[in-house]
Amino acid sequence: MAKKYKKSGKIKNKYYEKELAKLQGELVKLQYWIRDQGLRVIVIFEGRDAAGKGGTIRRIMRRLNPRMVRVVALPKPSDREQRQWYFQRYIEHLPAEGEMVLFDRSWYNRAGVEWVMGFCTQDQYRHFLHECPVFERMLVRDGVFLIKYWFEISAEEQERRFRSRNQDPRKLWKLSPMDMESRARWDEYSKARDAMFAYTDIEEAPWYVVQANVKKHARLNCIAHLLTVTPYQDLTPDPVEFPPREDSGYQRPRTAEGLNYVPLVYGSVYDDN
Repeated sequence: MAKKYKKSGKIKNKYYEKELAKLQGELVKLQYWIRDQGLRVIVIFEGRDAAGKGGTIRRIMRRLNPRMVRVVALPKPSDREQRQWYFQRYIEHLPAEGEMVLFDRSWYNRAGVEWVMGFCTQDQYRHFLHECPVFERMLVRDGVFLIKYWFEISAEEQERRFRSRNQDPRKLWKLSPMDMESRARWDEYSKARDAMFAYTDIEEAPWYVVQANVKKHARLNCIAHLLTVTPYQDLTPDPVEFPPREDSGYQRPRTAEGLNYVPLVYGSVYDDN
């Protein structure tokens, strides 16, 4: 095993890519099983800001069919949604038979950012903590697979990632004013997380904590765990036989006037009539 890790204790890139490809192949099998069995699967991703939830979701989705597996990342609720039953805006995104939905943040916004930042009242917050387990038990009793992940990182690692985003123009969009507030209110978010666990870590839908200080470790560990809590069988279709290609003798013109070609900044022209 020593050869698979760097001196820092991190997995080497070559080993990481090999294991990730293997796990992504298993996710494809899981995808076919969910469709064949008509299962409804919900996977919730919560955690500290900059904990790596989005990166893990992207690795899960990389080889999957978005018609079978989709990501839900809802924006700030509209004025009308704020006047609805709290869970109502999430219900329309729940999976139908044969689907898996990945929530990049979820109804647990109320137990975290809304409570800490004062976006909800104390009564709304307390009502959520008591109502959420009832709502989730209802989903599970109806046959839904509900899996909840919390990505946990240290304050030092979060600081390092925030500063990295601040120095990289490609990542600046990830650094929001809300991130700065979460950085300043680290202890308040910790208290909110612990209260959330106390009320909503239920037997029917327990929380699974992903240790996420090392992104690659977190991705592999989370995906590997997901594959164990949703039992499946390999129903991957066999390769198809290609029929003969039609050959009518048609020759396309080598140059077509009036067409707007993308400039060849990369590569060169090749003949593919």
